[in-house]
Amino acid sequence: MKAKKWWYDYLWIFSSVYLALGFFNILFAWIGLLCFITPLLIAMIGGSKGYCNKYCGRGQLFELLGGKLGLSRKKAPPKFLRSKWFRYGFLTFFMAMFFLMLYNTYLVFAGATLRESVTLLWAFKLPWQWTNTSFVPPGIAQFAFGFYGVMLTSTVLGLVTMIVFKPRSWCVYCPMGTMTQGICKIKHRKDAQNGGESEANSRTA
Repeated sequence: MKAKKWWYDYLWIFSSVYLALGFFNILFAWIGLLCFITPLLIAMIGGSKGYCNKYCGRGQLFELLGGKLGLSRKKAPPKFLRSKWFRYGFLTFFMAMFFLMLYNTYLVFAGATLRESVTLLWAFKLPWQWTNTSFVPPGIAQFAFGFYGVMLTSTVLGLVTMIVFKPRSWCVYCPMGTMTQGICKIKHRKDAQNGGESEANSRTA
């Protein structure tokens, strides 16, 4: 008997369409902010990694390609990928590149020339001049180019580790997963402290 499918089981379609739309018009890259904001909100409000477990369309896409379509070697990822030093080190590097992208966006808002290229793997600039961005401020377009580069880079890294290791090996060291895990730990610690203080106050009342 097949397990019942829920609407969030098809979010891999969202990830696929998002990447495709970026090729036709780079301004669609702004939609990807949902993939940054939603996991943080779920972690901060609910104290869980529900986004990673249920709503991550990229993880679903890797599971589909690597699992059902057999594009993965399905080998266990090396231990260093799971290590705290690597995960938090990669998160630090990833966020540094993200803030550098924001700084470049600020420079364009301040009057610098718009760079119509998408940077892949933080090193390779792919020309993207076919996109018409003349109807929006250059800074808006610059953020789209930079953000799409971030999303495309993380997807490529995920695809490589999907092929070499297990389908969802990207999830082991995903920066958003590491960040939300840290947020959940802090929230649970605070909730436990508040619960202990409330119990102590009730006893002394």
